[in-house]
Amino acid sequence: MKRQSRRANSMYQETDPGFTSAEFHARVSRAQELMAKQRMDGLLLTSMDNIRYFVGIDSTFWESYTRPWFVLVPSAGNPVAIIPEIGRAIIEQTWIEDIRSWPSPRPEDEGTSLVISAISELPRRHGRVGAELGMELRLGMPVTQLNAIVGGLRGVEIVDGAKPIWLLRMIKSSAEVKKIKTAVDIAGTVYDQVPGFVKIGDSERTILREFRARLNAEGAGAIPTLICRSDVGGPFEITGGPRERPIADGDLLFIDTGTTVDGYFCDYDRNFQVGKETDALVFAHERVWKANEVGINAAKPGVTAGYVFEQMAKALSSGGEYLNSNGRMGHGLGLRITEPPSVRLEDHTVLEPGMVLCIEPALEYEPGKIVLHEETVLITDDGAHLLTPRAPKQLPQIR
Repeated sequence: MKRQSRRANSMYQETDPGFTSAEFHARVSRAQELMAKQRMDGLLLTSMDNIRYFVGIDSTFWESYTRPWFVLVPSAGNPVAIIPEIGRAIIEQTWIEDIRSWPSPRPEDEGTSLVISAISELPRRHGRVGAELGMELRLGMPVTQLNAIVGGLRGVEIVDGAKPIWLLRMIKSSAEVKKIKTAVDIAGTVYDQVPGFVKIGDSERTILREFRARLNAEGAGAIPTLICRSDVGGPFEITGGPRERPIADGDLLFIDTGTTVDGYFCDYDRNFQVGKETDALVFAHERVWKANEVGINAAKPGVTAGYVFEQMAKALSSGGEYLNSNGRMGHGLGLRITEPPSVRLEDHTVLEPGMVLCIEPALEYEPGKIVLHEETVLITDDGAHLLTPRAPKQLPQIR
């Protein structure tokens, strides 16, 4: 094991542009306040987004499952980084001072003993350490390794740490919002270009390839999510990959992107009418657009995510006919393309200033024909402030 002695903060170099060490210290302080309320002695973090949130690093090594990375945030004091030796150099450029490493890969002990030792050193107040076990979280290590860590601890219980993690991450700082807005602006620039470079006869695969190239040209970081789907009157599904199918007269072209800037996502879609549109599609588009407007206006501090869903569900329905079949119509946004809260009826999360939400009503107006609108808003003291440019009431045309 290599263990680095503490060093002066003056050696800190900014590795995540737009954030300073003060931002990370503030995150830790808030996490410690939440841990105290949840009776936890620490948080054990292993996923790329949570480690990035507290440490401020980016690395393509996240794509390798061979070497797990750990950060332990104690209930008092600064975090401990427990990382494979190959990652030491990048951690040394951050604000983290306590760095412990091992020569990975070492399958017989891939940091397990170091994690057990670090947790055992924590001041024992509650005998509970939170980990990424619950809602919308993923472990960055095998379950067998977690079991080994649990088995090696004495008098310490590993519990679900989802609540303090999400209470913290749901509220974005101004620096985080700036990154999200930059990603939004990059995608918006390319959406504006679509009628100029897409034409009838182009395949979904060709359109997606050109869209991706233009995102890169505009300065996008990673582009983990990019969907291009089309069909007569609307796509029948919006999760699959692109096809060689050429877009044709009467289609509705749907493009959705989760483009990132410094790890922070945008997430919104745009619809384009290919050639002629039907009266049924015009009606559906207007209904969903209005439901989106209702959702944006409903998203204010003090109301619940479920309330926003309920208002959009009412707007989608007409003449006593219930037209909403959505499980949810929106979600949080940040270092993941979907984060809590969920804009669904059963979600009682109270909206607060600093939350970034995607408002996303959809309507299957005929069997196999979907219209979906998604906008991104920042919750402020005065209500919802649009981060995306509002989609036009009339569908843009492709000819």
